[in-house]
Amino acid sequence: AKNNISASDFKRTVNAGHETNALAVANKQVDVATNNTENLDKLKTSAPEKLKELKVIWKSPLIPGDPIVWRKNLSETTKDKIYDFFMNYGKTPEEKAVLERLGWAPFRASSDLQLVPIRQLALFKEMQGVKSNKGLNEQDKLAKTTEIQAQLDDLDRLNNALSAMSSVSKAVQ
Repeated sequence: AKNNISASDFKRTVNAGHETNALAVANKQVDVATNNTENLDKLKTSAPEKLKELKVIWKSPLIPGDPIVWRKNLSETTKDKIYDFFMNYGKTPEEKAVLERLGWAPFRASSDLQLVPIRQLALFKEMQGVKSNKGLNEQDKLAKTTEIQAQLDDLDRLNNALSAMSSVSKAVQ
């Protein structure tokens, strides 16, 4: 999204799962594919010889992995119970073992700010839809894309501020 590249920029696109994408590149069936860090780590054990055939050419900013979310209109009592469960789970040896089997660590607190990259991706997809909409005239396309770009710019500023705060926090520790 940040590089303003659309699927329509490519001669041909194929939709598949991450592992299938990686193996298709390794087997020279496609030239390039998207993937994620978690899946590439899995390939270290499931297909190490194929992983050697791959070259990572770009990494996106961190996309949150499997956040646990709730409706904003849940009662505070329910939110507190859910929050307390996740923040306290993984402290006993049995719970630690469950998390370890899943390849997880104990849960950490988060907020809607974790979802900024997802919001950016959704807006980028919306922008691509507007740009390719043959039913909109150029003036309407420009108005809608300008509005979406303003929202993306706001999220970029927010993301930059969060990164700066994180850097300061790490430097202080």
